[in-house]
Amino acid sequence: MASLQLALKARSLTLQNKPARLYRSIIREVPRVMTIYDIVHVGEKEVKQAIRQHFYRNAHVKDERIIDMLLERGYMDLEDTLLQHKQKNHLMLLIEGYTGGTDFNSKRLTPDSSEAEQFARWIG
Repeated sequence: MASLQLALKARSLTLQNKPARLYRSIIREVPRVMTIYDIVHVGEKEVKQAIRQHFYRNAHVKDERIIDMLLERGYMDLEDTLLQHKQKNHLMLLIEGYTGGTDFNSKRLTPDSSEAEQFARWIG
């Protein structure tokens, strides 16, 4: 069984700027991940921008315990991605965000639905 144990290795490091090291580790693996998961319709630049936004989203955190927990989670996510424990749609959700899709109520027919909508719903 393959195991990288990136989080364990990162925990043993004594660095000043641990988030920067995680960021560089992730950015270094972007081309490889895009090849493994066959992500072709999103450019490498957009993927790196999405990763940067995830880091900026947690930039306000100052508590060392929470920072360490986020770093552990980041390394574990990177390891899961490299070992292909994730699916392509999981990565696309991280890259592109939630795209909305259809919700439950949008599929319901309303009293003023046209006959074409009702027929389309009836046949399939």
